Amino acid sequence: MKAQGAEVVDFTIPDFDTLVKGASCGDMQADVNTFFAVHGTNAPYHSLQEIYDSGLYLPSIGERLKHSLDPKSNPNYRPGPCLDTYHDPKKIALRNAIVAAMDTLRLDAIIYPTWSNPPRMVGDMQSPGGDNNQQLAPPTGMPAITVPMGFTHGNLPAGISILGRCFSEPTLFKLAYPYEQATLHRKPPVAFGPLP
Repeated sequence: MKAQGAEVVDFTIPDFDTLVKGASCGDMQADVNTFFAVHGTNAPYHSLQEIYDSGLYLPSIGERLKHSLDPKSNPNYRPGPCLDTYHDPKKIALRNAIVAAMDTLRLDAIIYPTWSNPPRMVGDMQSPGGDNNQQLAPPTGMPAITVPMGFTHGNLPAGISILGRCFSEPTLFKLAYPYEQATLHRKPPVAFGPLP
């Protein structure tokens, strides 16, 4: 990005850990049960509890399902339904803090790794798992775009996310496309041939 003329600034958002805690909310059990009630009348299971009781899920998500059945055991739990990003006080506070930091430093966008750790290898239950890029764009409603930034574990792609102010999608495309063209990190997986 610097080689393409961007000025890159490291910064922090004051009280970020406090602001982001509980910014996402909802009740997975209620959402899944509602989905089945509306769309899954012919499904073999009709609730999250029935899915959990069946044991037909990967062991790696067992604890997450258990927490979803007892959501108050999750330290970030906030009961749903979630308010949208423009009416939820937690989401508004987070968005305002991000925009204030961007305004103070006169930033066009914020860049960060899509995931801050490589995906786990099959069978690895010790390394950090899951993604952590959902702390900015989803709860704030701010747009973000992800493009390839290189590779890890040999040929496993890694991405960089570019987040902008609300309704700044044209700016994000102006930043993402030249970066992608300059780096050419996108390449097809070696196990698959070219598309017709």
